Amino acid sequence: MTSCLMTRCPCGSDAMYETCCGVYHQGVAAPTPEALMRSRYSAFALDLVDYLNATWHSSTRPQTLAPDPATQWKRLSIERASAPVGEQGTVHFKAFFWEGGWHVLEEVSRFVFEAGRWYYVDGDPRLDKLKLGRNERCPCGSGRKLKACCGG
Repeated sequence: MTSCLMTRCPCGSDAMYETCCGVYHQGVAAPTPEALMRSRYSAFALDLVDYLNATWHSSTRPQTLAPDPATQWKRLSIERASAPVGEQGTVHFKAFFWEGGWHVLEEVSRFVFEAGRWYYVDGDPRLDKLKLGRNERCPCGSGRKLKACCGG
């Protein structure tokens, strides 16, 4: 994990990893559903399977979860994070990734607060393959044209 220190956090917050999602990956409880969503996205990007399992509610956690080196997570966009209502919260996000082509995973995720921690329960996902021209903006969020960025 030391290779991640002093780099920008994958969650897109513009903070340094060690003071952003790295804190949660080291055991501090995420204070909100949005913070947990961001830290889980970063865990997917960094292949931190143990963290993903630990923050997945036991009622919906898969039996196994393996790293997926074929997927390159590029950008997280939080579309809406609802204020928690009691012990439940939701986060609507889009996650852009490369896996033999550009894709976007859009989901409204549900979270529950138990024993002093937020847990991911489940979501309503939609997966789309993006059809991009070389002169379109790169989905990674750089603001550059695809041909001069990740598609170059």
